[in-house]
Amino acid sequence: MKIINVTSNYPELVHEQLRNTDALTVEVYSAGNTDVVYTRASTHHEIIVTNKHRAIRPEEREEIKQFFIKKRIDQKKIDKNNISTIEEPKLIEISIPIID
Repeated sequence: MKIINVTSNYPELVHEQLRNTDALTVEVYSAGNTDVVYTRASTHHEIIVTNKHRAIRPEEREEIKQFFIKKRIDQKKIDKNNISTIEEPKLIEISIPIID
């Protein structure tokens, strides 16, 4: 699966997230029909994975999770024991706490 940064295609979403939440960074990625919104705040990272057409497959979820946790997030600054995941068939929310 190829994950592509498409943040520049979503200026309104980024602007609204930055204006209305505690987000410091908002990035949007695409993996075919699956979209990912990555948000970094001072206390946590948030990864929202959606697919409007079908359920998100377990292997897809793991690949996206690993992409962000290993490539985008400083491993020394996260609390791996308290990562929370909320899963629905077409939506996954992963919250990763930051250690002070």
